[in-house]
Amino acid sequence: MTEPRLDFVQCLDAQGLHRMAYWEWGDPANRKVLVCAHGLSRQGRDFDSLAKALCSEYRVVCPDVVGRGRSDWLGDPMGYQIPTYVADMVTLLARLNAGTLDWLGTSMGGLIGLGLASLPGSAVRRLVLNDVGPVIEPQALARIGTYVGQVPRFATLDEAADYMWSISQGFGPHTREQWLALTRPMLKPLADEQGEGYVPHYDPRIAVLFHATSPETAAAVQELLWQRYDAVKARTMVIRGAESDLLKRDTAQAMSQRGPKAVVHEFAGVGHAPTLVAPEQIAVVQEFLTAP
Repeated sequence: MTEPRLDFVQCLDAQGLHRMAYWEWGDPANRKVLVCAHGLSRQGRDFDSLAKALCSEYRVVCPDVVGRGRSDWLGDPMGYQIPTYVADMVTLLARLNAGTLDWLGTSMGGLIGLGLASLPGSAVRRLVLNDVGPVIEPQALARIGTYVGQVPRFATLDEAADYMWSISQGFGPHTREQWLALTRPMLKPLADEQGEGYVPHYDPRIAVLFHATSPETAAAVQELLWQRYDAVKARTMVIRGAESDLLKRDTAQAMSQRGPKAVVHEFAGVGHAPTLVAPEQIAVVQEFLTAP
């Protein structure tokens, strides 16, 4: 299977309903489901390479979190937060009717998975947290804050790819072909009085709450995240980019010693966050998810 199926599910928010898009790979009747959730300003097609490798084993489902990709934008930007995203995923999981459920989340997608997996009675069997944990380093938030919410306009795909590479070098080495494949779904084409071009495929207002976070709020969130992590019953793996500025090595080490006592795997030459495009990265994920 070379292309995923695009579908939508209606979810409830404080102002009514919104549609969340999701990309599905593999046999639609397969009740062994892997959900892959992306980072803050990304979208579900980030996982194409991983999904192609795993779709003979799983039905792989890659949502566009609300406000990103093909999903609707919220009327109230204060809704762009983890509890909203977890509620949307509960709605999605009811649609999927999984018999076996595993979760892989990169950065924000990992926090969504953490929220789900820590709920009493959660169906999440295995949990992969890609370069994220209960302690989110302030210097990483400051770096991300320099670009999230901006709406640059690009004349060409190559121009957009160059810009996105300039803010994403923590993703590690990629060929130009790999980087263009990661860039295309990030763009929304437009044509107006300025001519044809592209803009990022997300609501810039996802940055409103991000920029409003205070040190006091961050400390309270960190305490809550550790509580949620300690409540996880799923078998857990933490992936870390060896040069990550968001997930420090001592945090990953602590995650291996408490709560679900995660297996930790570190990728050299990568920061925040591994894209799981390289075969050796895919192999690590595949081995963890499919091991007896």
